[in-house]
Amino acid sequence: MATAQEIAKLREETGAGVMECKKALEEANGDINKAKTILANSAEAIAKKKAERATKSGVLEAYVHAGRIGVLLEVDCESDFVAKNEDFKKMVHALVLQIASMNPQTVEELLTQESIHDSSKTVDAAIKEIVLKIRENIIVKRFVRYELGEDK
Repeated sequence: MATAQEIAKLREETGAGVMECKKALEEANGDINKAKTILANSAEAIAKKKAERATKSGVLEAYVHAGRIGVLLEVDCESDFVAKNEDFKKMVHALVLQIASMNPQTVEELLTQESIHDSSKTVDAAIKEIVLKIRENIIVKRFVRYELGEDK
């Protein structure tokens, strides 16, 4: 059986719920790394289930880097409550930084990029971790990136 300290540590490292952490630790016989893998697989499955749900809320996030690069991003979610959630807002801000620094050309390319905040996962995997935590569908809808002096 998983201890409260193990559950707290896994929860702190992954952001997953208490019960998900407990279940993953029990399934992994207390191995934190195996439990993280189990949670990642669980996040994938939950994200697939949530993907069919309508996204009627969301946010537009703008970012300008050194007055030379600008990004405008739309990320949709199911409820206004989640659109105001701190974890959601942090994830959206991380996405504009990703777009500004890595210059993806499409949403699909963005999602497959290695995260600039955690090179052990893709942007898509990072989003799915947030879906696991907040339990709502999240869709990166569209973005535009401008760079001073760049012609398109």
